[in-house]
Amino acid sequence: MAGNISPVTGIISEESVILEFGEHEGRTIEDIAGIDPDFYQRLVDENQKGSFSIRRHRDKTFRLYLNPMSKMDH
Repeated sequence: MAGNISPVTGIISEESVILEFGEHEGRTIEDIAGIDPDFYQRLVDENQKGSFSIRRHRDKTFRLYLNPMSKMDH
């Protein structure tokens, strides 16, 4: 993903962003793209709807959170 803009995380590398919900909680977005391409595509689609936010966690990692008003099921 080096040099590219991610359709899920924007300018933050997919290997640096950890999912904070659902069946893949705790995995990086990069890992999810490789093991579950259908779910990754759902993340892309939902991101375009504004369903997520990325925040820097206390441990300095980036975390992808589901916005509380999102209609996406986990």
